[in-house]
Amino acid sequence: MAVKRIWHGYSSHENADAYEKLLDEVVFPSIEAKRIPGYRSIELLRRAAGDVVEFITVMTFDELQNVIDFQGEDYEKAYVPDAAQALLERWDDRSQHYELRQVRDYD
Repeated sequence: MAVKRIWHGYSSHENADAYEKLLDEVVFPSIEAKRIPGYRSIELLRRAAGDVVEFITVMTFDELQNVIDFQGEDYEKAYVPDAAQALLERWDDRSQHYELRQVRDYD
């Protein structure tokens, strides 16, 4: 069973591209460089939402202990580096964690 770690952040329209570039070039590679056992992937979702741009990250881990290895005992605490905070208007202080129960692929 996999665990999905979900987090939301919101930038201005002016900062959205710079924030996405920071994720792609700095934040995501730094997470991958930690070589956390059981870390499988990170997905980035983006949409314009009125006067802000909403970003959602979905990280996939094999099990909850892998999330704890990544973030520590207070594993729900959001991971938002200072450089990311500088480009965001607001963000979730806590991440949500869900057990992946089913995946159905259709051809």
